[in-house]
Amino acid sequence: MRPKARNVAEAENNVPFLPCPTYLYFSQRAEFAPGVILIGERLFVATFDALSNSGKRPPLGRVTLVGAGPGDPELLTRKGYKALQKADVVFFDDLVSPDIIDILPETTRCIYVGKPQGTPHIAQEDISAQMIAAVRSGENVVRLKGGDPMVFGRSGEEIETLRAAGIEVDVVPGITAATGAAASTRISLTHRDYSAQVSFVTAVRRERTLADIRGLAGVGKTLVVYMGINRAAALTEALKADGVSKDLFVAIVENATRANERVVVTTVAELAPTIVRENIHSPALFIVGDVVRTYQPAVVSEHHSQNV
Repeated sequence: MRPKARNVAEAENNVPFLPCPTYLYFSQRAEFAPGVILIGERLFVATFDALSNSGKRPPLGRVTLVGAGPGDPELLTRKGYKALQKADVVFFDDLVSPDIIDILPETTRCIYVGKPQGTPHIAQEDISAQMIAAVRSGENVVRLKGGDPMVFGRSGEEIETLRAAGIEVDVVPGITAATGAAASTRISLTHRDYSAQVSFVTAVRRERTLADIRGLAGVGKTLVVYMGINRAAALTEALKADGVSKDLFVAIVENATRANERVVVTTVAELAPTIVRENIHSPALFIVGDVVRTYQPAVVSEHHSQNV
C-alpha cells in the first residue's frame, strides 16, 4: 500500500503534518484510510512559500480533470489512466470508487476532498486553493471526479478559478453514471418502444432547491435523476404535480457498475418508502420511465443484487 501521510509530509517537505478539518471525517472511511494520503492546504502553501523564498521557485505544474467513471475501474479511459499514472497528487471526490484509488502508484499523494450531503466537508474554495498551491509548487495535479467531470461535477467552477489564477486545465471525460447504469442493468434509456427522449437532472441544485423537472417525464420520455436519495419525496410530489402517473416505473440503481451494484424497481408513488425500506445509499440514481419495463434481473451478472 501507499506510504502513510505523516511520514511523507514530514520527510519530504520538512514541515509538520497539518491536516485540514475534514481529516476526522476522512479517517472514518475505512475503505480508503490504509493507503490514502490527506494533506491539508497549509502543507502545500508552506512548501510553495519555502521554495519561493529560497529563490528555487519551480516551473508551474498542470491540472487535469479526469472522469473516474461510475465505479468499475475497467471503465476508466486509457487517457484517464495515463494521467493518473503521471500525477504527483490526486484530489478525489466522494463518488470515486476505492478500486480506482487502488490502481494509483504508491508514490502518488491522494487527497480526499469529497462533499457528501449532511456531513462536514472541505469548502470548494479551499479545494481550489489547494490545487493552485500544488501547481505553483511544480506538481502535476489530477482532479479525479466520479462519472464524467463535466456532468454534475462542479467542474465549471474549478476551471474558472484555476484560469483566473493563470492555470490552464485539461479535461479527460469519463463514463457518466447514467450510461454506466444503463449498460450494467441492460435498460436502454431510449428504447424505441418506450422513449424518444432522455433527460439528465440533478436533484440537488446550488440553492438547495429541487431541479425543475416539468415536462421531462411521462409517456415517451426517460428521466435520469442524479443525487436524489435525500430528495425522493419532493421528487415524487413534483412528478405527480406535473401529471406523471404515480404507477410509472422507477429503477433505483445503487453502486452502478460496481461489484456490489443493486437494482430495486419501484414506482413514482413508492419511491421514497422504497429507499427507506431497502436501505438505499449513495451513490445511486433513478431511471424514471417505461423503459424500466425492459429490465430483466435474470440476465444481469451474478455478482449484482436485484430486488424487483
